[in-house]
Parts: sequence; C-alpha cells; structure tokens
Amino acid sequence: MEDLYINPKITIPSECLTVLYSRSSGPGGQHVNKLNTRVSIFLNIQDCPCFSERQKHTLTIALKGRIDKQGVLQISSQEFRSQIANRNAALKRMAGLIDHAIKPKRIRKKTHVPKRAVEKRLQDKKCRSKLKQIRSERPQDE
Repeated sequence: MEDLYINPKITIPSECLTVLYSRSSGPGGQHVNKLNTRVSIFLNIQDCPCFSERQKHTLTIALKGRIDKQGVLQISSQEFRSQIANRNAALKRMAGLIDHAIKPKRIRKKTHVPKRAVEKRLQDKKCRSKLKQIRSERPQDE
C-alpha cells in the first residue's frame, strides 16, 4: 500500500496504517457473501512520527468522536463492490478528515459599528415612527 498524502508538509507512511478487510453488509447477493470488500483503516495517532505533539493534541480533540480510548482513528468504507475502490475511498476520507482537523481555525476579529450607521438607523426608526403616528391619527369630526 502507498503512503497517505495529507498536504505538502504531512505524508503518513504506510507502516503507520493498518488495513483490515471484512465482509460487507447490504445488497449484492452472493458477491457480498463470498468476498471481503469492506475496508477498515486504522491509524494510531499517538505512535505516528509524522505529527508534532501539538498536531496530535489538535487531532485528538477535533476527532474525539472517531478515536477510541487507545488513540486509534478508524475509517471504514463499504459503499463500492470492489475492495480497491473501498480502500481508496477510505484513504481519501481519512486524508480529508485529518487535513480539515489540522488546519488552524480563523479567529474572528471583532469590529465596531460606525457612528454614522448607528445615527442612520435611529433616524430611520424616527421617520418610520412618525409615519405610523400620522396614519393612526383619526380626523376629528367638527
């Protein structure tokens, strides 16, 4: 199996990945009953040398729903009828998850509302209030 390319700085060597094949569920008739087309790929994040300690910590937090107590990330695929297609799909999904989790999140910069915008909003409210007040006045009978 080839190495898993994440981004230009990170490539996970194939020695860190464990691949397990099993029988797939769902429709497919005898094909499903005979062949091991489901693919599960395991990656022990703590033992992988290609991640820094900070990246390991970030991955553990970001993917905590997909990592077990031993720190192993598991991705499975059984959507295709061939083993190779399922393996490629699982590898692609794993690379996407890791890449998305490692990217630094943008910090939102707080901005203030310009004074002119506040004044315009208040002026519009006053105009709308006057218009409603004029409409609600009833003519007095004399």
